[in-house]
Amino acid sequence: RALAEETLLREETRFRETLSRGLGLLETELARLGDGEALRGEVAFRLFDTYGFPLDLTQDALRERGRVVDVKGFDAAMEAQRARSRFSADANPVHYQLTALRATGEATEFLGYETVIAEGRVEDILVEGGQRESVSVGDKASILVNQTPFYAEAGGQVGDNGVIRADGVLFRVLDTQRRGKWILHDGEVEEGTLAVGSDVVLEVDAGRRDRVRANHSATHLLHEALRERLGEHVAQRGSLVAPDRLRFDFAHPGALEEGELASVEREVNGRIRENATVEVRVMRRDDATASGARALFGEKYGDDVRVVQMGRRETGGAYSVELCGGTHVQRTGEIGVFKLVSEGAVAAGVRRVEALTGAQAFEHLQERDRILRNAAAALRVPPAVLDARASELVAERRGLEEEVAGLRRQLASGAGGSGTDARMVNGIPFLARRMSGVPPKELRGLVDEHRRAFPSGVIALVGENDGKAGVVVGVSPDLTARLSAVDLVREAAAALGGRGGGGRPDLAQGGGPDAGAADAAMAAVEKRLQSSPARG
Repeated sequence: RALAEETLLREETRFRETLSRGLGLLETELARLGDGEALRGEVAFRLFDTYGFPLDLTQDALRERGRVVDVKGFDAAMEAQRARSRFSADANPVHYQLTALRATGEATEFLGYETVIAEGRVEDILVEGGQRESVSVGDKASILVNQTPFYAEAGGQVGDNGVIRADGVLFRVLDTQRRGKWILHDGEVEEGTLAVGSDVVLEVDAGRRDRVRANHSATHLLHEALRERLGEHVAQRGSLVAPDRLRFDFAHPGALEEGELASVEREVNGRIRENATVEVRVMRRDDATASGARALFGEKYGDDVRVVQMGRRETGGAYSVELCGGTHVQRTGEIGVFKLVSEGAVAAGVRRVEALTGAQAFEHLQERDRILRNAAAALRVPPAVLDARASELVAERRGLEEEVAGLRRQLASGAGGSGTDARMVNGIPFLARRMSGVPPKELRGLVDEHRRAFPSGVIALVGENDGKAGVVVGVSPDLTARLSAVDLVREAAAALGGRGGGGRPDLAQGGGPDAGAADAAMAAVEKRLQSSPARG
């Protein structure tokens, strides 16, 4: 119940935030419309596609303002999106179809649990476009063999690499995939000619397999450690077991705190140091699940299943017991060391952690240590107090930034700075200034400072910083009925070499890469004012 309530609250909060952002976009677009003009269909679709706004919700929001949506434009944008999706699916078909194999129809026998080297016979050769009797140097193909030690990608574990050899022949296996009951070795011929019926020797890259095995066993320990630390609601939602890293997705409503991550990492490493035997048993599926073995997300199980258990609890029984068809270490100590390197959200209620084991984890720790030593040397403090010194420097910088911002506001309010004084343009008080060295984020505050001296009128500030320019335009409330800050800022942004700009009718912001065009940007705003309707 507690998990359900927390998840619902988070979903409601997230939707309110999304709703707020979407309404902001809607307000911006409405400010651009002329009298009686319908909201463009592509905008309504963007609200739907990006912010989750159903079309009827957008129509309800507009109906209160006497506006409508271009429904035909919305439908066209929707169809265009579907067409893009269809193209994406068509561009990535299953790379080989196995509907007309010349093989006997027997499933490929997998020998990889016991060995990484085995003999076999080539049953079929598949290339893009069909079947072949043989392939030669440079040809890319998928090789079907009657039996193989190569593990095909499944359950998050990547497919094996290695070589297939015959007399005068070398085929480099770059990936191994399962298609139905067959295992296909995808790769390229590097030497000789490989033909259907050839007797071959298959050799898995043993070093790569060892790293994959270590990462796979580590995911089992990680899964159990997460359950113990966070609660029984934790369940696997996806994984990747590669030779260089592991990734594990699991059900949990919120971000893990630093203490929780440290606890999980400590628990997994403790289980690794136990160097416990990893036991594998083949059982009937019903018996396995009745015994408490957990099924892994994404795995497909037959009537007979492999049950992998590792570690021992002080109270008795195995520490981790899961159904798994992947390859594993023989003892947990072979994993070496376990290091979490990232944690974040994947989807609502799903978290993701990434980790390293063995040599990769050690190299990661060495690199972190090098960075720590270099940072400590740069700040001339011992590594042990680096975090405290960094916090001091951040606080000092924040204070200096606030001081500089205050000085800029003083300058902007009339104490100096380059630019023109306020003047009348088409009956409208207009103030334009160029602000050298001012970051775009500070321009809004400076506009507010100017508004105190110019309660009615238009203010345009162009800030130049690091070779780029930002522009903010403010329009007083008494003028927004005939002038929009969004339209004015777009004129200025175009002069700066930028595109668009956005905001509200009374305040909008844009920018561009051409800091040297600040005067042209201010002139563009003035020109737009000159062509505006005369003040009544």
